[in-house]
Amino acid sequence: MTPDVKEITDFSAPELDIYARLTENQLLNRHEPEKGIFIAESPKVIERALDAGCVPISFLAERREAEGPGRKLIRRCGNIPVYVAELDVLTKLTGFQLTRGMLCAMYRPPLRSVEEVCSGARRIAVLENVVNPTNVGAIFRSAAALNMDAVLLTPACSNPLYRRAIRVSMGNVFLVPWTFIGGQKPAENAWPEEGMRKLKEMGFQTAAMALSDRSISIDDPRLKEAERLAIVLGTEGDGLARETLADCDYVVKIPMSHGVDSLNVAAASAVAFWEIGRN
Repeated sequence: MTPDVKEITDFSAPELDIYARLTENQLLNRHEPEKGIFIAESPKVIERALDAGCVPISFLAERREAEGPGRKLIRRCGNIPVYVAELDVLTKLTGFQLTRGMLCAMYRPPLRSVEEVCSGARRIAVLENVVNPTNVGAIFRSAAALNMDAVLLTPACSNPLYRRAIRVSMGNVFLVPWTFIGGQKPAENAWPEEGMRKLKEMGFQTAAMALSDRSISIDDPRLKEAERLAIVLGTEGDGLARETLADCDYVVKIPMSHGVDSLNVAAASAVAFWEIGRN
């Protein structure tokens, strides 16, 4: 099948809303999650999404990208619409410089269960209320690079398929298995009560990243010896909830110097993943 290439002439065309006018929450479509959409940006990220089984809806591409390096991706997707224009036209439409040449709208895949995501996993990350998409994307990039087998997110976390999170992760959100604790419509006690119970049932020991009187170092041998270990990382401002700290098997810190007491959650995740992912 050949692609359905369409020259952009009308900025108000409704089929372009997903690229230019719908918010992230509208794309997410919480009321009908099976109809949710995300936007993948750049050929490399689009390729990773396709390799992960995501279903494309349409492309928005700079003409030279569609006729050049991106042509292979477009052909891979059959006869879905491919909207093309020159770079200055696309910049006016999207409101930002389309430096990577290509966007692709795709359907959001169904959320997997915690059990499915964690099947066979030895080292996982749990993100508690991490709301900044940039941090979520950076954590996924580190998780993929530093031997994390899966990522679980609490209900208040930013969605890994927000455009900025995907871009910052360099598409690694499609390489690391992940899901939300509690699913699409989590109960009030999804975290930490139910989530912690489920982790323990699956045989995970839990290590909370926080400063406290009972904190142990990230290189403590007990962490290396754990058969299955979940590293729990907290929100950017307040850190982990007291209930979470009380429920975890360990409280863990990264030793620091020069009077610095903490790192940004994304930076801390990279250090923690490197240390516990080495064995």
